[in-house]
Amino acid sequence: MLVEEAILGTLLKEPHLLADSELKEEYFQVRENRNILKALKGLSAKGKAIDMITLLTTGSPEELGGAGKLNRIQTLANELKFDSYVEVLMDSWREREKLNILEKAKHENWSLDKIIMELNFLTSNIVNDHQSIRDLVVNVAEDPWIQKEQSRGVLTGLDELQRATNGWQNGELIILAARPSMGKTDVMLHFAKQAGWNDCLPIVFSLEMNSTSLRDRLIASTGPYNRSKMRDLYNRLTDAQKKTWMNTLAKVGETNIEIFDKSGQTIPEIRMKIRKLKNQYPEKQPIVFIDYLTLIKPTDVHKGNMHLATSDISKGLKAIAKEFDCPVISLAQLSRQVEQRTDKRPMLSDLRESGSIEEDADVVIFLYRDSYYSKNEEDKTLEMIIAKQRNGEIGMVSCLYNKYTGVIS
Repeated sequence: MLVEEAILGTLLKEPHLLADSELKEEYFQVRENRNILKALKGLSAKGKAIDMITLLTTGSPEELGGAGKLNRIQTLANELKFDSYVEVLMDSWREREKLNILEKAKHENWSLDKIIMELNFLTSNIVNDHQSIRDLVVNVAEDPWIQKEQSRGVLTGLDELQRATNGWQNGELIILAARPSMGKTDVMLHFAKQAGWNDCLPIVFSLEMNSTSLRDRLIASTGPYNRSKMRDLYNRLTDAQKKTWMNTLAKVGETNIEIFDKSGQTIPEIRMKIRKLKNQYPEKQPIVFIDYLTLIKPTDVHKGNMHLATSDISKGLKAIAKEFDCPVISLAQLSRQVEQRTDKRPMLSDLRESGSIEEDADVVIFLYRDSYYSKNEEDKTLEMIIAKQRNGEIGMVSCLYNKYTGVIS
């Protein structure tokens, strides 16, 4: 069973996956493979190092297939495909269990209801996500008479936007969409900084801009320094600005932003990297930023159909928000039809040709600067148009944007 060995080989090389894989020995057909999983879990529970030497010296090597097998399964390890391998394993287990249920039902003459109930159990998630409405309503029965601290999402750093959204909520997909040159990346970095300064873990997937460019933007907006000076700091920074340089770098470092800047990343790859960081910083609340949505590499099954590919990607981002119980903020481009209107403020219809983005998003915010069209350099107003908010009101909030430094206030 190659898929079983690929999963175990990946766990052996990347033991952090054990913490959230929810694998059980019964899912494996081969006895030696069941023994390996049991041994891996045993080492993890005891806080011991997980490697081939520890495995062989802790238990009985022949029960694990020996050193040769352990060496071989490590060559099959593939962290990027780990989730896919687990899905194949689960499908095989469910198929075996289905046949066992039907065989048992035949011999024991089960009722149709019992057969359906047992089969439905197989299609349920491994994680127990069942909640009774009776239990849920009991939890809020006394709330009208007890003052509780209001829960808030990840801070936005903008008072008006914070009041309108109550911050970025866990499990939600937020789309920040605009035409080019409206300040999308600067707004994203502002939100990432604010999240980091408030003890969250901002994870940025920059599929267009490299990490050094993002670093320079973060420094410029924190300084604040004119971005043009970042190209020649020695000659262009004033003496006064040089005196603030080290303090600015320290403040940027305190954001704890993690950046992945490889182009053409896929949804499984993004998921894997988030999981790794979440295991590395278990005490931090992650918040994920994508720059930007349509640069995520689609799967080959779409055969070049970008409409279907984008729809699949937006569903994948929403699934990540739910799986890791964190906000996912993705930038998105708008269609050119915006430019053909007299009033160039975006509308939800400008997203529709991008598949199910509008449907999958919990919040859609459009960015608009009138000064981009009027060429009025004195106008620093940036409008944030909340066009969709599944759990709140829609409307517009405004802030100030300095396009030279990237400062949002």
